Amino acid sequence: MRISGCGIVVLSLLVFSFVELSVHARPVVLVLSNDDLNSGGDDNGVGDSSDFDEFGESEPKSEEELDPGSWRSIFEPDDSTVQAASPQYYSGLKKILSAASEGNFRLMEEAVDEIEAASSAGDPHAQSIMGFVYGIGMMREKSKSKSFLHHNFAAAGGNMQSKMALAFTYLRQDMHDKAVQLYAELAETAVNSFLISKDSPVVEPTRIHSGTEENKGALRKSRGEEDEDFQILEYQAQKGNANAMYKIGLFYYFGLRGLRRDHTKALHWFLKAVDKGEPRSMELLGEIYARGAGVERNYTKALEWLTLAAKEGLYSAFNGIGYLYVKGYGVDKKNYTKAREYFEKAVDNEDPSGHYNLGVLYLKGIGVKRDVRQATKYFFVAANAGQPKAFYQLAKMFHTGVGLKKNLEMATSFYKLVAERGPWSSLSRWALEAYLKGDVGKALILYSRMAEMGYEVAQSNAAWILDKYGERSMCMGVSGFCTDKERHERAHSLWWRASEQGNEHAALLIGDAYYYGRGTERDFVRAAEAYMHAKSQSNAQAMFNLGYMHEHGQGLPFDLHLAKRYYDQALQSDAAARLPVTLALASLWLRRNYADTVLVRVVDSLPEVYPKVETWIENVVFEEGNATILTLFVCLITILYLRERQRRQVVVVADPVAADVAQPLDADVAQHLAAFPR
Repeated sequence: MRISGCGIVVLSLLVFSFVELSVHARPVVLVLSNDDLNSGGDDNGVGDSSDFDEFGESEPKSEEELDPGSWRSIFEPDDSTVQAASPQYYSGLKKILSAASEGNFRLMEEAVDEIEAASSAGDPHAQSIMGFVYGIGMMREKSKSKSFLHHNFAAAGGNMQSKMALAFTYLRQDMHDKAVQLYAELAETAVNSFLISKDSPVVEPTRIHSGTEENKGALRKSRGEEDEDFQILEYQAQKGNANAMYKIGLFYYFGLRGLRRDHTKALHWFLKAVDKGEPRSMELLGEIYARGAGVERNYTKALEWLTLAAKEGLYSAFNGIGYLYVKGYGVDKKNYTKAREYFEKAVDNEDPSGHYNLGVLYLKGIGVKRDVRQATKYFFVAANAGQPKAFYQLAKMFHTGVGLKKNLEMATSFYKLVAERGPWSSLSRWALEAYLKGDVGKALILYSRMAEMGYEVAQSNAAWILDKYGERSMCMGVSGFCTDKERHERAHSLWWRASEQGNEHAALLIGDAYYYGRGTERDFVRAAEAYMHAKSQSNAQAMFNLGYMHEHGQGLPFDLHLAKRYYDQALQSDAAARLPVTLALASLWLRRNYADTVLVRVVDSLPEVYPKVETWIENVVFEEGNATILTLFVCLITILYLRERQRRQVVVVADPVAADVAQPLDADVAQHLAAFPR
């Protein structure tokens, strides 16, 4: 970013080049104290937990059942898929995606008209799309009220994506009493799609950028069967490598590394790996038969495979066996004592799901004396190990006040973590596929849809596409392709939402937007607030920018000492910022020793002429950034010259004879800068 406009003070350009930015939202760290424990939920089980599920649905539902109006039938068509929504809805949705891919504005108009007709006829899924249309201002004037109204109707009709959008809207407005109800329902739906034996891998939306650059490393690993590493792995599997067989089966089973989920292929590779004695494949085969994923459900076979895996030392398989005994599946009858024993074996071997399952037993008093505090401790351990079902139970405890003091804000946050792993998260996989194929328009539509639902990574990705690709982003506005103003406003809104969820890079860009008036009115005070938010996450560039604003009194009080403190903190936070910080400190020295001189006034006047000079140099002489470095270098030489002349004058006064002896320049510029008071 460019916070200043002249040679000495356009140092943010250098920070951007030398400081490696973290673009990830900060992870949630679960910290509970004794004060969080509810004295009402004592060891004797005082408190109502009747609304708690035991171990989820007995018969897991399909993705189409869990996510009515799912877009899966468009991206992953299946002969067995039944489109429960109206044909008009799916026809319009296909046209929207095609129009986004082709950049066909007329087709987009036709698609939105078709969706609107279905919406007016009462189709909840079409109403959900109209909520999205009004929310971003595509083919219709942007209207928060109309968007909210359509999403309300859609949610009432069972559309889960609209429920996600509404829940996030309430969350942003701190209306936790409303948000928690929606997120609780969504989280329960997500939990019903989880595994019985252990936690499934976290399939986070891939961040397609790193700072201002494309995240080539992450994208390379997401190319599915076209990825060179996958092809090598497949070759090893075909040559009999059991570990490679297992990994390929895992990729297909969960849809990892850019592969489409394919339970048939997963089963094929797991069976081949088992022939080689691979125990992890045995456990997954137990999961497959227990869930009926690509095969007919068979709990007896599930128990057999899980037992074999457990005998091979795969302790997470004990959880699956314990689950079968709790439910009475594949065994003679329910046996809570055996279930507890198996869960305890998993706990003894530090398996997170074992802690979760034991927590459920103690919470419900199944086969043990009910002990809410003990349950809470087990859930706490499992949650800190990343077990999503543990977050779900803790969310319910915060929600209801059972075991933990009622805290709707905490409950909402935990429910959201779980809800974002629901079947609607498949949108991120399809968005990434589109982006990797060069279909930026379709990727933007999909990421924008997920952004509306509250996914921080999608908000960041959509904003980055708008900024990076500009007109080539195929952004559709109210009456044509997005104008520059519409793109800036849409990107600004997306970056703002991402920054609210802890994305420090987004906070920096929000600061830039307010500083320069991009997509919003120029506001130095709000720019400083955004930089302060990023600074709180130990971001060196934000610290540098705050120092600059103190140095020039923009949005913050003029204070050279505070400016130096922020510059020093930037260097402490990231050693790569040494060059820009050194130049910034040189600028401070100049202001301190030559305040109100012609030199300082000339430097301060450079913002008006610098952009024109920089553009000329970029186009004619240098690549971008070199002009700035050259200008900074010249200014630094000027400062050194002034310091040297000052030293010579001191020598003349002290020893006239020595005045005839030439004085060398200082060997280390840092020695001069270190003299500046802290």
